[in-house]
Amino acid sequence: MNVSEGRRPELVAALGAAAGDALLDVHVDADHHRSVLTLVGEQAPRALAEAAVAALDLREHTGVHPRFGVVDVVPFVPIRDASMAEAVAARDAFARWAATTLDLPCFLYGPPPDPSLPEVRREAFRARPPDVGPPTPHETAGACAVGARRPLLAYNVWLAVDDLPLARAIAAELRGPHVRALGLQVQGAVQVSMNLLEPTVVGPAEVVDAVAQRAPVARTELVGLAPSAVLDGCPASRWAELDLAPERTVEARLAARGW
Repeated sequence: MNVSEGRRPELVAALGAAAGDALLDVHVDADHHRSVLTLVGEQAPRALAEAAVAALDLREHTGVHPRFGVVDVVPFVPIRDASMAEAVAARDAFARWAATTLDLPCFLYGPPPDPSLPEVRREAFRARPPDVGPPTPHETAGACAVGARRPLLAYNVWLAVDDLPLARAIAAELRGPHVRALGLQVQGAVQVSMNLLEPTVVGPAEVVDAVAQRAPVARTELVGLAPSAVLDGCPASRWAELDLAPERTVEARLAARGW
């Protein structure tokens, strides 16, 4: 779940507390002015969304990452024996709840024939009206993209050169069926910010090596948690370089809570 607040850690902690034991991980990014909170279940996202809408104001928000809401993206991801159909049902139920309870316009994304998240961002309130909720943005909370998808990896590669056109060119070259990428300027440095849509097919090692062929790499950053299968497909000798660790997997966090 992506919330448009990354510069007040105490507020992010308070938002995370609303999710209780269902909170698996928090990743805070001041430059993106965004936090990624990994949750389990269907009730925790509602508690967190309600707290975020009450506490945050999009009108005061600045940050390098695209966003259109204080509760910007709420993806439902099937794990273990859950099916995509169950994730879609959870997505739809959350959107109906957010529209009714929070007066929040919701755009649905997910498996075809539903649009992708980038399509929703490009077309929201222009070519595409909200699927659920009011036809115009909430005054302070904006809108929300609610999705159902397979596990992906949010991943940043920082360049050792401050060259935004180069980062954008690299991002354009990397984009494809398995990778979404943007080149971003972040406090005197640049990064290629990515979503790895099929991380067991094209994972951190592959994208880092691809970037390194075009520019020197300063460091890498895993955003949130990784599926354990990503580590299984990567040599353990590269885990530190790629910002991976067994304790930073979804499975490890679930096991730590006895789930």
